[in-house]
Amino acid sequence: MEQFSMSQWIRKIGAAASVWGAMSVTLAFAAPVVGKSPWGPNDELGRLNLMTASTKAQVLSRADGARVYDLSVEYFVGMPSWHGIGDPRYQIWMTHTPHGTVVDDPMGVGHTQNKHVSYTGAAISMYTHMGTHIDALNHFGLDGKIWNGFEAREHLGDRGWKKTGAETIPPIVARGVLIDVAAAKGVEMLAPGYRVTRADLQETLDKQRVKLETGDVVLIRTGRMKLYDKADAYMDSPPGMSVDAARFLVESGGAMVVGADNLSFETFPPDADDNYVPVHTYLLAQQGAPIIELVNLEALAKDRVYEFAFIGASLKLRGGDAAPMRPIAIPLRR
Repeated sequence: MEQFSMSQWIRKIGAAASVWGAMSVTLAFAAPVVGKSPWGPNDELGRLNLMTASTKAQVLSRADGARVYDLSVEYFVGMPSWHGIGDPRYQIWMTHTPHGTVVDDPMGVGHTQNKHVSYTGAAISMYTHMGTHIDALNHFGLDGKIWNGFEAREHLGDRGWKKTGAETIPPIVARGVLIDVAAAKGVEMLAPGYRVTRADLQETLDKQRVKLETGDVVLIRTGRMKLYDKADAYMDSPPGMSVDAARFLVESGGAMVVGADNLSFETFPPDADDNYVPVHTYLLAQQGAPIIELVNLEALAKDRVYEFAFIGASLKLRGGDAAPMRPIAIPLRR
């Protein structure tokens, strides 16, 4: 398959839209539909229902607090983002500085107090899918519907989704598993555009001597995080998951949440002719499985920590389609 850079692929999405629209009529008989939750018609959590008080207590009882790994990335001006398709870049600006406060006296306390009390304040602006973040189940749907059949025309308002918003995502405490595909293949980083397969995942698990269990948070390392500080290089033709790999994680492995160290869990161009994000729609809309992206897995990989207690909580952005997250990993005692 011909390979394109991320920027080239983004431009091709628009050009291909009309073709895919025409094809959808022909393929309608085989088109996938959103999943209906086995946890009931009002369920907004999807596979996060696999997390219970018992499963959380079990994994925490095995956690070895001698080491704690931070799996998040830093936010900075110029960081990787989706600005190529029109989304805002990360911005930070000062709203108060020690010297400016002396000049402006915004609190009305006078020159003497402003000289004594050094005040610093800042504001930020960003897209929800920047840095380490978790996709809510409303991020991608099919034919106007999202997970569990909730419809945009009924549940999407001007202030976000009324169903499955980022505020519904609970703190996640579960067994975490690192699948270091790059290391298993003997490379620091998977090749540009490489599409990880079911066989790649199984081979890596076999080499690591790890088995997936129902309710795991499964994180895939491609090695792409090594380029994070070089935004253009990081975004150019990133490796990612195939649909078959995603199916393996959920249907065979029982994963509750999946994640990776790239900008978009999957890679481009897609391995489907009628869907430009087939992995996202499969996981979010059909299976109710949240996706965590831009996960920093380098320290875990260096120390060969493949099983750990995953602990992560995201911002409760009401109606949001994603939210920043700062997960940690604590190795498990065997």
